[in-house]
Amino acid sequence: MTRVTRAQTPPFNPHTFLSEVGRGKTILPSPNKHTIFSQGDAADAVFYIQAGKVKLTVVSEQGKEAVVAILEEGAFFGESCLAGHKVRTATATTVEDSSLVRIDKDAMIQVLHDKAEFAQLFTAYLLAHTIRIEEDLVDHLFNSSEKRLARVLLLLAHFGKDDKPEPVIAKISQETLAEMIGTTRSRVSFFMNKFRKLGFIDYNGEMHVHSSLLNVVLHD
Repeated sequence: MTRVTRAQTPPFNPHTFLSEVGRGKTILPSPNKHTIFSQGDAADAVFYIQAGKVKLTVVSEQGKEAVVAILEEGAFFGESCLAGHKVRTATATTVEDSSLVRIDKDAMIQVLHDKAEFAQLFTAYLLAHTIRIEEDLVDHLFNSSEKRLARVLLLLAHFGKDDKPEPVIAKISQETLAEMIGTTRSRVSFFMNKFRKLGFIDYNGEMHVHSSLLNVVLHD
C-alpha cells in the first residue's frame, strides 16, 4: 500500500498543537513509577505522552493483575472518558521519568470540535489502537507463549519502523513481560535464555533485539 502525502504540507505535529492549547491543559512532569490514575478513579481527562513511557494494568475481581499495554511518546490514553465511561477501567503508571499532558474531558471535546486537523490525527490514532488490540487478542487466542513473547519484544523494539538492524529495548522486567503475555516469570526467563542462546537477542544492561527473532513468530 502506497502512502500519499502532500509534499508542500508538513506533517501535523501534536506536540506543536498541544503547546497551543490553553485552558483545560496541564503539563505533568511525572517521575518513574508514578501512578497517574487508578482503576476505579473518575474518568474526567485524556492524557498525551510527550516523553517517557506509561504502563496500563488491570486487576480482575479475583485480584489477578495483567499488563494491557506499554505506551510510549506520542500515545494518548484515558480516552474512554470521551465515550461516556465514568470510571477508569485500568491503572496508568509511568515506567520511566515522563512528561505528560492532561486535557480535561470538556476541553478535549471542544478541541476535537474546533480543530479538524487534530480530530483527524486523534481518529487515526484510535483506529490504529483498535487494530493493535485486535491483533493482541488474536495473538493470545492462537499463539504459544513463546511466540507471544517474541512478538512483544519485536513491538517494543519498534521492529520495522526504522532502519536500525538491531533495535534496542530499555530495561523492562521479566515480571512485566510475563504479565503482558499471560504466562509466568519462569517461562519468560526460559524463553529469554533460549532466544539469547540462539542469537535472537542479547543484553548487557540494555536489550538488543535482532531481526532473526522474527523466525520465532513466523515459524509454524
